[in-house]
Amino acid sequence: MPAEPKRPTLEEFAARPLLPGDYYTTPEGYLVFTAQYHQRRGFCCRNGCRHCPWNFRPPGPPSA
Repeated sequence: MPAEPKRPTLEEFAARPLLPGDYYTTPEGYLVFTAQYHQRRGFCCRNGCRHCPWNFRPPGPPSA
């Protein structure tokens, strides 16, 4: 069985340049990472990103 390729750490990935299509800027000036960026990164950060290709959504407030 071949060994799984080493996944870069977040610090190693952050040192790579952004590619066209990795992000866009909202009218308010926020930088938003696209699904392309997240897929290239290769893992879910579990922060509930707008374009999460893993569809992670943090739990909402408890119901009363």
